[in-house]
Amino acid sequence: MTDIQQAGRPNRLNVERQVVDGIHVVTVRGEIDHDVKDALSKALVFEDGTVPPRIVVDLSGVPFMDSSGINVFVTLFQQVSDADGWLRIAGAQEPVLRILQLVGIDSLIPCHPTAEQALSA
Repeated sequence: MTDIQQAGRPNRLNVERQVVDGIHVVTVRGEIDHDVKDALSKALVFEDGTVPPRIVVDLSGVPFMDSSGINVFVTLFQQVSDADGWLRIAGAQEPVLRILQLVGIDSLIPCHPTAEQALSA
């Protein structure tokens, strides 16, 4: 588990990582914005900076995401695709899903209602 905290904003973002059947599942809780984008980017890859080949990002605990989050996911998608892997988003709450749909990320990165569905897709 990785806690990403800013001064005066404790528990702003929490990221948990686990491996399920060889797939890296990253569960994110909290707001995704400019203040946490770099730390979130680091939490989505291995400690040595390499990108896992198959990733599910569970956003069910994310009530808000701005364009910084979009940029993180587009960059991650490009890195995973370059490695012949895939990225899936799971559980995005309505406000976050709407942002993903408005900018067309959902046509680039498959979005699933739950992490279980993303894992079995």
